[in-house]
Amino acid sequence: MPEKFKSLSPAEFFYRNREIAGFSNPARALYQTVRELVENALDATDCYGILPTIQVEISRESNEAPHYRVTVADNGIGIPPEHVPQAFGQVLYGSKYVLKQTRGMFGLGVKMAILYGQITTGKPVIVETVPYRSKYKYSFKILIDIEKNQPIVLERKVRKLKRRRHGTLVSVVVEGDWGRAKSRIIEYIKRTAMVAPYANIYFKDPDGNVHHYPRVIRKLPPPPKETKPHPHGVDIELLKTLISNIEANTLLEFLIKAFQSVGEKAAKEFLEFAKLDPNIKPSELSIDDLKYLAMKLKEFNGFKSPRGTSLSPLGEEIIEAGLKQILKPEFVVAVTRKPSAYSGHPFIVEVGIAYGGQIPPAETPYLYRFANKIPLLYDEKADVAWKVVTEEIDWRNYGVTFPAPLAILTHICSTKVPYKGVGKESVAEVPEVERELKNAIREAARKLKTYISKKMRELEAKKKIVALAKYIPEVSESLAVISRPPTGEHNGLSPEQIAKMLYKILEVKLEKLGLKGKFDLSKIKVKIST
Repeated sequence: MPEKFKSLSPAEFFYRNREIAGFSNPARALYQTVRELVENALDATDCYGILPTIQVEISRESNEAPHYRVTVADNGIGIPPEHVPQAFGQVLYGSKYVLKQTRGMFGLGVKMAILYGQITTGKPVIVETVPYRSKYKYSFKILIDIEKNQPIVLERKVRKLKRRRHGTLVSVVVEGDWGRAKSRIIEYIKRTAMVAPYANIYFKDPDGNVHHYPRVIRKLPPPPKETKPHPHGVDIELLKTLISNIEANTLLEFLIKAFQSVGEKAAKEFLEFAKLDPNIKPSELSIDDLKYLAMKLKEFNGFKSPRGTSLSPLGEEIIEAGLKQILKPEFVVAVTRKPSAYSGHPFIVEVGIAYGGQIPPAETPYLYRFANKIPLLYDEKADVAWKVVTEEIDWRNYGVTFPAPLAILTHICSTKVPYKGVGKESVAEVPEVERELKNAIREAARKLKTYISKKMRELEAKKKIVALAKYIPEVSESLAVISRPPTGEHNGLSPEQIAKMLYKILEVKLEKLGLKGKFDLSKIKVKIST
């Protein structure tokens, strides 16, 4: 019999292959659902200049089946009601298909959570949204038609609001395993608070425990701006798309309009380098011509590097605030590198180092990895950051001897983070990214070394002063005897007076060393008998 052929809709493909998006088992699926909803909530707030207030709740939906309702509410810009059915009921439909940094890459994750909930519990997603400056709240109950990849709207309601507000609430029921997912989800929320200390985050777990991470800084990262592709990141299909979407009568005009960092001068220099006619119409280029054009665009070194305006780095102040809030170290430093690029994609590497305080000593540094502000909890040892932190950096050169109370935060932001897999849990060892990570960590580690060296000098000075202070009682007694007049009259300095003078000398010494206020000399003072 002849084989049967059929096509799969995107929804049906991901329904059959949900493991590749992180929904491989009930524990991982519960974690992934929380993650996808929280990331959407944060993108709807900080990317639009709104200080986020995020409320997360996981509740047991049934005592008989392991079903959990995950609800996430935000104070973001909301969603226009005409887009809600597709935004939550059509796979590969969303607002993230532009060239700028976002937490999600495809707008796929929330639909995967809805799909997983639908196939494991049969329940629809509930969406309530109040668009920015709207007087109405729109409520929906939606299922996904898996075969057609279309939304099925079971219920749609509109209610006028008594007071102005904005934001979105999404609630989905999934099969989960809270016992196995608990530690991961709590850690994810904590790390989200670390990377977004400007957010007010509430999390209520199924056991009734409330985890609250208050806002500790009101500064927001700069919002990313949509940008054009860079010439080094093109391929044949992208050129086809650009040619069909951009009105240009000549190849010279096309290059200037289609790409960032390409002005008239750079375009002319490139066309001369590639030996291409600047007056040819882009629409007349054949497949072979496009192949040649893409190859030459990548080879030409006269283009400026990609701009960083499409990126939203945290910045040193926010990183330091997050580390202080969560880890409570005695020393913290952050470094934000200048924009760089790999394969035409701009990226920025940021690093934070926390040391001492409430960080417990360990045999290796605690590593907190983030990409586009997303905490990466799984596949740690497969990540380029693990390789750099544990293999490429000799921490002894920076005064660190393990076990040590050392924590490293790494953040990579890019329009295209080079993840190793669809699960987006580890970053690949791209040479340009690895180089920037090394440079950022070394820059921060040099500041740590300065701090540790200063701390060691202070410790040595304290030891010397403590040693001297212990001898003050005996020295005071001896000096009192020596200072008495030969007549034997007791009108000389008393041992107590001499001791006070000697302690005063030590206090002056402490002040000169910059240790005044860091060291309490009174704790080692010995009472002098008169």
